Amino acid sequence: MERSTFKVSIIAFLVIGGCCLAGGLLADTARAEAKKPEDQLKEFGRVLSLVESRSVGDVETKDLVSDAITGMLQTLDPHSSYLPPEAFTEMRDEQRGEFSGLGIQIAKRGPDKPLTIIAPIEDTPAQRAGLISGDIISAIEGDDTIDMTVQDAVKLLKGGEGTPVTITVHRPSDGSSFDVTIIRAKIHTQSLRLAYLITPTTGYIQIINFTSTTTSELDQALGDLAAQGMEKLVLDLRGNPGGLLDQAVQVSERFLEEGQMVVYTRGRIPGADQEYLSGESASLVDIPLVVLVDHGSASASEIVSGAIQDQDRGLVVGQTTFGKGLVQRVIPLRNRGALAVTTAKYYTPSGRLIQRDYSDLEEYFYTRGTEGEQAEADSDPESQETQALEEKPLEDREVFRTTSGRKVYGGGGIRPDYIVEVDRMPGLVSRMIRDNHIFDFSVKYHAGHPDLTPAFSVDQAVLDSFKGYLASKEFEYEADKFEEHSDLITLRLKARISFVAWDKVAESRVLAALDPQLQKALAVFEEAAGLARAAREAAPGTGVEDGTRVADLLSEDPS
Repeated sequence: MERSTFKVSIIAFLVIGGCCLAGGLLADTARAEAKKPEDQLKEFGRVLSLVESRSVGDVETKDLVSDAITGMLQTLDPHSSYLPPEAFTEMRDEQRGEFSGLGIQIAKRGPDKPLTIIAPIEDTPAQRAGLISGDIISAIEGDDTIDMTVQDAVKLLKGGEGTPVTITVHRPSDGSSFDVTIIRAKIHTQSLRLAYLITPTTGYIQIINFTSTTTSELDQALGDLAAQGMEKLVLDLRGNPGGLLDQAVQVSERFLEEGQMVVYTRGRIPGADQEYLSGESASLVDIPLVVLVDHGSASASEIVSGAIQDQDRGLVVGQTTFGKGLVQRVIPLRNRGALAVTTAKYYTPSGRLIQRDYSDLEEYFYTRGTEGEQAEADSDPESQETQALEEKPLEDREVFRTTSGRKVYGGGGIRPDYIVEVDRMPGLVSRMIRDNHIFDFSVKYHAGHPDLTPAFSVDQAVLDSFKGYLASKEFEYEADKFEEHSDLITLRLKARISFVAWDKVAESRVLAALDPQLQKALAVFEEAAGLARAAREAAPGTGVEDGTRVADLLSEDPS
């Protein structure tokens, strides 16, 4: 492990939610004629002194310096950032266990861009309030956020457990703006949200981030499921923004043979070029494997899914991942803050660069597009989303080969073996969730039906009761839209009532029935098993004859 000049450990920092693009640019402070670093620093000092003495407004030196540092790092890449003391402390606290807040990951696309929700964390106040990826937080307690840094916003959003905070949200997908008051709660940083048998022999494990406890949690879950009869596994990394590098490597080790490449890095400073091989694992899981990913899967999630795919250990299903493959080293500073600076890039075993293009920062943080098979938008204008970016055509992407010779594609992110898009949430259902009506009705319904069993159904009587509840809340909607989306409303009600009555596993079982990505994963285990067998028979690094894919030897082509 590298050490800073202050003899403090430098740790790998991969979390997307930690990226900060806020702050002002101090343009042209060092002219081209100032060739030596010390001359440029003197020029910066002179400019700072002039601003302090002659600016018409009141200025704080520490704020000017902080903004200048932030602006400098902002010109490098999307993920290099300066962490003031408070932000650095909060980051370490979160990785150690928990904090009190709303449970959202936020970022700014630029210094003059809005504060945007990357994703709500599962089972948090933010998710229960119906906040979704892409929502813009335009105000916090009435204060406009356009000039706030991410750290400023986090400071306002976090607070004591049980205390309220009101935010103003703008939703680009339907053009609506609304205020929502959310009660802060403890946000636990547990990595595994779900681990259960989704069929009598199929395990399902959902990892929502990679923290210091991820591998130990995974080992516990794998052992428990094996004891229950698990013979195959779905590893769900959808919406997982990443985390610690060592945990990504150790999770991959649970499924790879000793000595197989997991990921490697390349950079220009000494020590930046590293190769991470799978070590001997006492918890090696040698069963058919399918990994689920989506546009929100990033960083450590891409390391794991890329290793599984490149080594032909299993199949990857879902949507192309985010494409965050820049390595940050967090260097503690004397002021108790830290510098998160990009020092290298991540590559999958086949040689694919995980990082996608970031020449346009606004485009980079924009919602990922689909694979040219974009789901048809709902006719309800409330469900129309802002135009998403499209993937680079396959013919324009560099081709790489897996252990056994399959084609995989570069160009940023991990492209699944099976691309499965999901339908957009209808505007009516989105509003029901956002306004907490489905959750609140579920709580009320369960209170009136304490003897519910898992076999209960949401029939017409329950739907009529829900309509009455909506009327009591003066929730306006078109009757024909309710009928059009009644199947989805029924599913959401049954899932939420199951959560209230039992737990998140019960809720997940209900939602799984209409989850196209998960259902596809459950259907391709035979192929995943054959792929792994073929990979073990192939000589590493040699592949098969050009133009031949392992899938061609199997029953179904995953392209």
